[in-house]
Amino acid sequence: MRFRVVMICCATLALLAVLACSQQADDAQAQRTYKMTTEVPENVLIPDKVDTRLGTLEFFDGVPTAETAAKVWDQLDFQRAVECMILTTPAASLSGFRRGIREFGPDNETAIIWEERLDSKALLLTGNTSVIYLFAWVNATDGPVVIESPPNVLAILDDFWFHYVTDIGNAGPDRGKGGKYLILPPGYEGDIPEGYFVAQSNTYGNWLAVRGFPTGDDNASVVKNIKDHLKIYPLAEKNNPKPVKYYDISNKYLNTLHAQDITFFHEVNEVVQEEHNEAFSPEVLGMLASIGIEKGKEFKPDARMKKILSEAAVVGTAAQRSIIWRNRAETVKIWSDSKSWEIGFAGGSHAFDHDGVRLINERTRFHYYATGITPVMVKPPVGAGSQYVIGLRDHQGEILDGSNTYKVHIPANVPAKRFWELTVYDNQTRSMLQTDQRLPGITSIQSDVVQNADGSYDVYFGPEAPAGKESNWVQTVPGKGWHMLFRLYGPEQAWFDKTWRPSEIELVK
Repeated sequence: MRFRVVMICCATLALLAVLACSQQADDAQAQRTYKMTTEVPENVLIPDKVDTRLGTLEFFDGVPTAETAAKVWDQLDFQRAVECMILTTPAASLSGFRRGIREFGPDNETAIIWEERLDSKALLLTGNTSVIYLFAWVNATDGPVVIESPPNVLAILDDFWFHYVTDIGNAGPDRGKGGKYLILPPGYEGDIPEGYFVAQSNTYGNWLAVRGFPTGDDNASVVKNIKDHLKIYPLAEKNNPKPVKYYDISNKYLNTLHAQDITFFHEVNEVVQEEHNEAFSPEVLGMLASIGIEKGKEFKPDARMKKILSEAAVVGTAAQRSIIWRNRAETVKIWSDSKSWEIGFAGGSHAFDHDGVRLINERTRFHYYATGITPVMVKPPVGAGSQYVIGLRDHQGEILDGSNTYKVHIPANVPAKRFWELTVYDNQTRSMLQTDQRLPGITSIQSDVVQNADGSYDVYFGPEAPAGKESNWVQTVPGKGWHMLFRLYGPEQAWFDKTWRPSEIELVK
């Protein structure tokens, strides 16, 4: 028995010796230097195992295992899908607008108009209650399109990627006198007749937004002016153009919002398929192609990609909402000491450029929140165009709660040649807050707004009107968040040099 034990021990020791020699040989081989061996810095190598937010990633001498590669590909597809959502929201937004317009009729022939002013039944990004809105879809696929502008309107034409094409009306080359605009499609090389204000679009599809300005409660004369003069028709039909068909959608439901689930990517795919690749940057088109959206190809994500895209839509939405309500950038500040107000167009450019840098977050913030790109909204001439500031928080920096009552003091001598307005919006839809009030806003041109003895105004926001303040009150919904926009039409010098400003959004109770 003792002999057997001894033999087993000897065998074990022999095996250990062999293994040790083998290990020594391996170590020697690993440590061996060759004629061309140089020192390799540790920071250019990847270890065989690394713990990350994706879990443990494993490699064989720098090559990912199949399991690690699968994790990484899922992550790449996810992060690219999130970035695609952020980068292409402008296109999706206009896809939603076009869908809403097409519910009433074909391109170049249809105009939707709120003859009694835009109201809260419409799901439409941050419109206001003071002007007469009209929207139309201008399609130049078959050649140049003519837009005949009414006098005394403020209108914008943006392309399908939400890039600025031209101003029309008061801020356009017709200077509010009315005129004919010729919209050229991408790559147009035909003759250009005289007598037109010519604008080149980078896309075939274009969004036309027209605003007319009532005096007091007189909507009818503004509507008549628009209907009497607005024309949209192909240049080829100039001798016998079809009349625009108008659809009054006052107090009617309309949805122009883009989706925030996987449907979003199908909306963007629609734009990619319709437009030419040169309409947008190769980098963004490459990002889209990496998740399966590519011109001329069917967008048909498999089960794996559907799961990734669904999650990316949630994270992409969360990212955009964080950029709005929890922004970290100094560029959004209009007054350094304000906790309530932020500027609409951050960076001082309608293209969101600042010192040669594209402000991606600020661009994202605008397009998720609002519509309409024009230089006149950013740097208008004194007394022309418009200016906007967003009221997101109270004077203590807290998000606005519909259960509370707040007050904004508008000092006397408001620097607005035309009018000022405060409009309340739903945080979820970024559309007008739906309450018992058809028009959830207060404007200086409404007939019943009460002015203080010194020329100032006090405006209240809450679930119930403070006693005696009914005319200067905007209703909110208990337990529901909200925010507001302060607008000035025809902003004057005191606004630009910041010698005048509204109060903070003061919590009353």
